[in-house]
Amino acid sequence: MKNEGYATSFAVDRSPEKVFNAINDVRGWWEGEQKITEFIPGRKVVWQVVDSYLDFVKDKSEWKDTDIVFEIGRKDGKTEVCFKHVALVPAYECYDNCSNAWGAGS
Repeated sequence: MKNEGYATSFAVDRSPEKVFNAINDVRGWWEGEQKITEFIPGRKVVWQVVDSYLDFVKDKSEWKDTDIVFEIGRKDGKTEVCFKHVALVPAYECYDNCSNAWGAGS
C-alpha cells in the first residue's frame, strides 16, 4: 500500500463497536463500489475502490484502485477514528472537494 494520501482523525462519544458498525453500514452513507481487503472487527477496515464515477472531474475514475482505511481505537475516554484515503493526493482534480468531504465530520 502506498503511503501517500489524505489523512485525518477525529474523536467521538460512541463505543468503538458502534463506530465500527456505522462505518461498515456503507450503503447508509456511500454509493461507491469497493471490496474489503482487510477486516479486524472493532478496530480496522480497508476498502479498495473497485470502480468509481466522479461526475464533477474530467477523469471520472480517479478513485479507482485507491484504498480507504479506517482505524478505530480509544483515546482520552473517546473513540478515535483515524481515516486515510490512500492515493488521494493533491495532483488529483477532486482532491480539494474530496478531502473537504472526508473531513466534514471532524
